[in-house]
Amino acid sequence: MSSAAVQLANPKAEVARRGQALQINITGALGLQDVLRTNLGPKGTIKMLVGGAGDIKLTKDGKVLLSEMQIQNPTAAMIARAATAQDDVTGDGTTSNVLMIGELLKQAQRYLAEGVHPRVLTEGFELAKKESLLFLEEFKSKKAVDRELLLNVARTSLRTKVREELADTLTEAVVDAVLCIHSEGQPIDLHMVEIMKMQHKSDTDTKLIKGLVMDHGARHPDMPKKVKDAFVLTLNVSLEYEKSEINSGFFYSNAEQREKLVESERRFVDAKLAKIVELKKAVCDGNDKGFVVINQKGIDPLSLDVLAKYNILALRRAKRRNMERLQLCCGGTAQNSVDDLTPDVLGYAGLVYEHVLGEEKFTFVEEVAKPLSVTILITGPHAHILNQINDAVRDGLRAVKNAIEDGYVVAGAGAFHVALHKHLNKFKDTVKGRPKFGVQAFAEALLIVPKVLAQNAGFDPLDTIVALQEEHANGHIVGVDLSSGEALDPVAEGIWDNYRVHRHLLHSCSVIASNLLLVDEMMRAGRSSLRAEE
Repeated sequence: MSSAAVQLANPKAEVARRGQALQINITGALGLQDVLRTNLGPKGTIKMLVGGAGDIKLTKDGKVLLSEMQIQNPTAAMIARAATAQDDVTGDGTTSNVLMIGELLKQAQRYLAEGVHPRVLTEGFELAKKESLLFLEEFKSKKAVDRELLLNVARTSLRTKVREELADTLTEAVVDAVLCIHSEGQPIDLHMVEIMKMQHKSDTDTKLIKGLVMDHGARHPDMPKKVKDAFVLTLNVSLEYEKSEINSGFFYSNAEQREKLVESERRFVDAKLAKIVELKKAVCDGNDKGFVVINQKGIDPLSLDVLAKYNILALRRAKRRNMERLQLCCGGTAQNSVDDLTPDVLGYAGLVYEHVLGEEKFTFVEEVAKPLSVTILITGPHAHILNQINDAVRDGLRAVKNAIEDGYVVAGAGAFHVALHKHLNKFKDTVKGRPKFGVQAFAEALLIVPKVLAQNAGFDPLDTIVALQEEHANGHIVGVDLSSGEALDPVAEGIWDNYRVHRHLLHSCSVIASNLLLVDEMMRAGRSSLRAEE
C-alpha cells in the first residue's frame, strides 16, 4: 500500500519491495565484503586508491579504504559508516566488521530461501549476540600488563597494516611511547605523542625520540645549531614591534623627532629582551650550559639579533600543542609575561639541535630527564610510505592504550571465533523454536575470519577450518598458523587481540545485519526526482 501511495504522489520514485529490497541489501553487503576480504590479516594484499586528480594512495587499512572509497550503494555505504565508527571507538577491527556483516547476511539468505521469516532470524542473532558477549567474558585473559604483553598486542595489530620487518620496528617505538606518557591512575592522552614525518632515509629508520621534534628551526644564521646542557624557556610573549591598535597620525618637525619615536616604540621590546638576557646570565654565567627560548608568538629580526649576540637559540611561532608538550617533556612552566622570570620556570634538555633536510628545518629536543611527552619520527623515501606508516602508528598506539585500559586481552589468529562457533553450536540446543536458525547462522558466520586468514595466506580454507575444529575439540585454544595453514597456539606465540575490539565488533555487526534483514521496502523518492527532466 505504501509503495502505491509513494508512486501516486511521485511517479518517478523508485521502489523495491520485499524480496527485491532484501536482495539489494545482501548483494551490497557481499560486494563490499569481496572488496575488503583480501586485506584481512598479516598476509592480506594492498589496495591502490586513485583520486580524481590522479593522486595515489596505497593501503590495506580498512578504515582508510572505507573512508576514501567512493561508495554508491546505500547498503554498502551504511556498513562502511558502521565499520569506520568501530575504528573511531576502538582503533581496529574495521575489516573484520565488514566481513562479519556480509557473512551474517549470506548465512541468513540460506534460511530466507527456505521460507524462514527475517524477524525470526534477527531474534536468533540477538540471542547469539548476548551469549557471545557472555562467552567473551569467560574467554578473555587477565594478564599482567607489562612491556612484553604490550609488545605482543602492538605487533599483532601492526603486522596487519604494514610488512613484518617494518611492523617489528614500529612495535618497539609505539609501546615505549605509550609507556612514557602513561601515569598510573591517569587517562592516557595520545595527543602527547607527536607524530612527525621526515621524507628521509628508509622506512625502518622510524624511531622514538624521547623528547620533542619541531618542524621549524632558528631564524637567525648566527644562532648556535647545537646546544648541550640547555635550559629551556617556553614563552607566549610577543617579541616584535607592533603597531598601535588605534589609527593615529604623527607630524614631525625634523628627522630627529621621528628617530626618538621609533626608539621609544622599540624600547618596549628591548625591555622584554633585557629580562630574558638577564635570566640567561643568572643561570649560565660561570658554567658552560646553553640557553634556548621557544616562543609561541613572533620574534622580529632585531630581537633575533640581540638573542644571537648572547648565544641564545630562539625559535618563534611554535604550535600551541607543542608548548603543552614542551612542559611535559622538559619540565618548566610556560610564561605569558617576562616580568617574573626566575630559574624555577626553566625546563631542561641535555641536547637541542637543528637538522636541515632540503629546505626544511627540524629542531630536536632530546635527552630530557622525565619525558611525559614524546615524538615518533616517521622516516621514509616517499609520501606513500609515510602516510601508510602514519595510519599504522595511530592504530598501534590505540591498541597499546586499549590493552592498558582494559587489563584484559583475547587470544588472536581467529582463536576466539573458532571457540565461539563451537560454544554457540552447543547453546543452539537450549534455544526453543525457530530462533535457533538465527543462532546457527550467527555461529557459521563467525568462521569467516579464520577462513579468510587462511585463504589470504594461500591455504585451503576448508582444510584449515577442519584442522582447527579437530584441535579445538581436544580442548586447546587454536588459531591459524599463516606460515603452514595448520593450527597453532596463539597464547604461546604471543598473538593477542584487544578485548574491546571484539566486544564492539559483536555488538555492531549483529545490530547492522539485523537492521538490514528487516528492510522490506526501499524507496528512492527525494525531491530532486520530482523536477522536470532537462
